[in-house]
Amino acid sequence: MKCFTQSLTVMGHVVDVDPAGLRFTIRCRTGDAWEVNVGPNTDFRVLTNVDGLNRDRLGKSEMEGFTPSDQLGWYVKPGRLIAVYGVQVRGDGLDRFEAVVVHLLHTNDDAYLFEDTHWWLSQVARLADQWLEGLFDSRRNYNTDDFAALYRTNLNIYGQQTDDTTQECATLSRLIYGLSSAFLLTGSERYYLAAKAGVDYQRQTFRNLSHDGRYCFWAFGRRKIKEGSIFIEPSQNPDDLNSIPLYEQIYALAGMAQFYRISLDYEVLEDLRRTVNAFHDFYLDKKEDHKEGDPAFQGRRGYFSHLDYATMRPDTDHLGQNKLRKNWNSVGDHIPAYLVNLLAALEPLPEGRNLDGVRQLRERCLWMIKECSELICTNFPDPDPHVPFVNERFDANWIPDHDWSWQKNRAICGHNMKIAWNLTRCANFFLLQKKRCESQQERDSAGAADYERRAAECLALAIKLADHMADLAVDQVRSGVFDAVERNPTNGLPLQFSWSNTKDFWQQEQGILAYLILHGHTGKPDYLELARELEAFWNLFFLDRDRRGVFFRVNADGVPVIDGNYANKAGHAVAGYHSFELNYLAHLYTRAYVSGQSNTDDRFCLYFKPAADCGQRSINVLPDFFPPGSVRISGITVNSMRRPNFDPDNFQIPLSEKELGGDLIVEFCTCKGGHAAPVRIEEAPPKSEEKPRPMSGRAHKAGRQ
Repeated sequence: MKCFTQSLTVMGHVVDVDPAGLRFTIRCRTGDAWEVNVGPNTDFRVLTNVDGLNRDRLGKSEMEGFTPSDQLGWYVKPGRLIAVYGVQVRGDGLDRFEAVVVHLLHTNDDAYLFEDTHWWLSQVARLADQWLEGLFDSRRNYNTDDFAALYRTNLNIYGQQTDDTTQECATLSRLIYGLSSAFLLTGSERYYLAAKAGVDYQRQTFRNLSHDGRYCFWAFGRRKIKEGSIFIEPSQNPDDLNSIPLYEQIYALAGMAQFYRISLDYEVLEDLRRTVNAFHDFYLDKKEDHKEGDPAFQGRRGYFSHLDYATMRPDTDHLGQNKLRKNWNSVGDHIPAYLVNLLAALEPLPEGRNLDGVRQLRERCLWMIKECSELICTNFPDPDPHVPFVNERFDANWIPDHDWSWQKNRAICGHNMKIAWNLTRCANFFLLQKKRCESQQERDSAGAADYERRAAECLALAIKLADHMADLAVDQVRSGVFDAVERNPTNGLPLQFSWSNTKDFWQQEQGILAYLILHGHTGKPDYLELARELEAFWNLFFLDRDRRGVFFRVNADGVPVIDGNYANKAGHAVAGYHSFELNYLAHLYTRAYVSGQSNTDDRFCLYFKPAADCGQRSINVLPDFFPPGSVRISGITVNSMRRPNFDPDNFQIPLSEKELGGDLIVEFCTCKGGHAAPVRIEEAPPKSEEKPRPMSGRAHKAGRQ
């Protein structure tokens, strides 16, 4: 090549530094070493959060007159993870990589900035503030009229309204989830008030109850016109046009389930129960409750993906390509969207009065998490051992559908990551249930054995997928999770992109959470390294610091894609959900699983506000499904009064009637080696020496199941 240039991002660990020669070497995940050359115009840039605040505490302001050699020696340290954006020049037998920006992920010690105790709290608060100010300007108190007049599904890159006045129920619910999560982490009254008003508006505007009150379905949306508005019943998404897709019904529950965890609002719980009833009686492929010989419902298990809005059946020709189909969204999305949060609130059964409906819902949710996780483990992995990606679409008999619309025989990398993450959560839940079976007065040994088996099956597939994705879905040179790839490449290579090697924001979330939770469950350092690389890519390239938002898509090097709808801050495929979910769980997982390795605080708080008329006399506060014995309660404050006595291992907190309607703050701490750490450790343990690791993308195969 006589003259070839390209801009390029490379991420890896520093293996040596040569200040005199103005160069350093990093080794990326492929095992390849990259020699990086610096010059007088190279910018050594310390990572900033979405607020854009300068976190450089290495003394850069005191380095006036420092040469590039001085800066290189000052900022770049062997063993550290670094990302470099630069220009590669090839010609006349030379290959030179010149750094434009050297992205630094540490401050003046070896701690990653995104593992500081405040990092994800700051990010979630700034994102929530900007969403509310973009929609509602300077308001600090919110009501249903505010949402009726001002909420929009589609917002431009500045967070302002577009010409499309549509209000989609599912995206509203996702925003409610984000606001509820922001309140859980920060206790800010503003987020609680906005979430409550959003829940009230969703229930008033989009709820459709059956004639007998047993079932609840959620309308697609509402569109404002010059005089009034148009109520839109069936979906308007092109893939689901004029049907009732189950995934939209599922995500209509995401916000309410998270808000219920905070509030114990019994009316919200009743709508959750009615909607789950609809899932069970209209979408579930079961024989009972249907006429003998019904051609659709043959008891083949799983949930159909779509219903015809006129017949409320999954087998009408009007559904076209969605007739009698099952897919990842109709089976797997129950777990992260609402099941985990709902079960965290209902298991064990809360104390209180008139809990028959609560008990019924809990039993149904227990059945659903077993059923959905088992179906994923059984039907989604490809029977061909040479295909590492799951199948995502099926007919009624669970035969993979490789002809459906745009997906064909393609894999969505984020779905494989999402399965790894959520099956690990299921494994943690089953282990918690196993422990409960063993601790009962009359030990349920059969139940304990069943839960142990289920946990092992979930974890085995989670590890298998996570290890495969470490090789194929994760960019081995830059980090970040790719979008869509061919399940059976025809290019002679292990990887073939369906369209381009772009990366979408929600898929980064799935990868980060998958590797964080797997590190917490298995203790494998490789998973922590993968999580840190993906967290670095997210915080470097997906945060829109100018507008305090998140970019939907970036190219392989991390440059934002802002063509057409990809510029929008909000739309059908993006709402206040995945980024808030990432903030919420990355904070919990980092404190619980990573604080020991990063010498940061191993404590965190969650905030609750149980309603005065909720009817319950206890609240379950387990933050997420953690492995048994990994976290404990270290403090409880109710209405500004500290409780002197409590059981640190009991996540069901009793509440008196006079304590309802107030604020509840629960402090958690991690357990080290199976033992609690109920008091702050003043003297930090010595730091382990971080050495550069020439990791190959194939290195993760050791220990695969």
